[in-house]
Amino acid sequence: MQALTEKQRRVFEFIRDTIAERHTPPTRAEIADALGFASANAAQAHLRTLASKGVIALDARRSRSIRILSEDNDTVADEALTLAVIGRVAAGAPILAVEHVERHCRVDPALFSSRPDYMLRVSGDSMIDAGIHDGDLLAVKNAHEVRPGAIGVFRWDDEVTVKRFAREGHIARLQAANVEYADIVVDTRREALSLEGLAVGVIRRL
Repeated sequence: MQALTEKQRRVFEFIRDTIAERHTPPTRAEIADALGFASANAAQAHLRTLASKGVIALDARRSRSIRILSEDNDTVADEALTLAVIGRVAAGAPILAVEHVERHCRVDPALFSSRPDYMLRVSGDSMIDAGIHDGDLLAVKNAHEVRPGAIGVFRWDDEVTVKRFAREGHIARLQAANVEYADIVVDTRREALSLEGLAVGVIRRL
């Protein structure tokens, strides 16, 4: 990890302190406003530098995608994860919008097949045969691609749903794991379908 300039350290400390306080990273605009930068683009330039120096990781396609890394550059500094628990998602709103966060919880990352970014409270029984029940907390990892057979969180028809993914050419199928539910069939040439993340584990309150 390379040494930081004074300005870079201020940016890093603001990110670190924001995550500690809110459990979610700041946006580029929030960084610019807090540190007196002329625009969010200036904040983005500092973020790219911090990423190149190995102190944070970025996903350029999402506004709140900053992760603080440890000095070995490939693990997050805090072994325990503090994750937002997302409840009902309003139509059209970003899934991680503040108003969707019910609470935050600390979990052991070893519980999951891959490191999650948030927990989604499951509503309904359409995935019970996959071991996902009403009221469970589904651990979700941000992703931009999904393989056939994987369970993901999808946005379709302005609603968020948890389903298994299948594809036949331009036709995507969001498959329930319950015989009582029909597949959701989406013609991707005419309808918008987006991936919000991949399921990497489940927590159930007993």
